[in-house]
Amino acid sequence: MTPQPDGEAERAASADTSGPQAPIVARQAAGIYGLIVTAAVIASAGGQLRTAALVVAVFVTLVVYWLAEEYARLGEHASAGHLPTWPSIRSALAVKWPMVSASYLPLLALVGARLLGASAPAAAYFALSLTVVMLTYYGWSAGRASGLRGGALLLMTAAASALGLLMILLKIVIAHLH
Repeated sequence: MTPQPDGEAERAASADTSGPQAPIVARQAAGIYGLIVTAAVIASAGGQLRTAALVVAVFVTLVVYWLAEEYARLGEHASAGHLPTWPSIRSALAVKWPMVSASYLPLLALVGARLLGASAPAAAYFALSLTVVMLTYYGWSAGRASGLRGGALLLMTAAASALGLLMILLKIVIAHLH
């Protein structure tokens, strides 16, 4: 591999992160991923864990996924004979932080619902419902930033919504199996 100035290796490694919209698209993708992981943890543990433990479980899970994604990117570069610089790593971590920060609103909704007297399962469903709304917005926003229009934009938005709805279905199945 020929030496490349900082940043060019990252752009060359992934077509999804090239061009002037790259940080926006990467942030939106990270946010979608973070919301899906948030929903999966809430769906699977929302009725079994105390609220504080559930919030910690979601947050720690997301931080691990966030770090693992960057570690995998480092491994990809190492196998190609090029390690990114520390500033490049910090920048990549910052771009992907929405994977973690996307959980803030659903977790606040979860805690708020519990403080207002909702049961643990009801609070989990409330947080999951908000997550579906957020996924719908993120899907639409990511599609628009990628230049999608018409049916393609509708499909992108519907797919993001469907992922959130699948998490609600998972919660229902787990509740009935428990």
